[in-house]
Amino acid sequence: MKSSLKPGLTYLHTFKIPTSKTVPALYPEADEFLAMPEVFATGYMVGFLEWACIKCINPHLDWPAEQSVGTHINVTHQAATPPGLEVTANVELIEVDGRRLVFNVTAHDGIDTISIGTHERFVINKSKFDAKLIEKRALKK
Repeated sequence: MKSSLKPGLTYLHTFKIPTSKTVPALYPEADEFLAMPEVFATGYMVGFLEWACIKCINPHLDWPAEQSVGTHINVTHQAATPPGLEVTANVELIEVDGRRLVFNVTAHDGIDTISIGTHERFVINKSKFDAKLIEKRALKK
């Protein structure tokens, strides 16, 4: 982690919602999802917020040797967004506690605020993380 990784970092990220990021596309194996409205899925919204946080901090990490993983999310999903609208995430790094990072996150679809909350990430050493995954897979056999 670089010394520039400090609270106060912000990032604004936009993305036009395609049909592939709607509720029916979330789990096409699930009939229940297929029957639901074609709006931005909460699962994809969470990923979008994570993406914005990653973009915010990557210049301040030794990328790609250092990366970050999501460890906690506490957000609302308070308005439906149909495909074709552009969503904007505004994230701010508010806490750095060793390798633990906490963000305030908000998202807007140009009409409504669609999400407000916090997101926590943890900085990892990619090669050590991958080695632990290999060990875990071996336990399954």
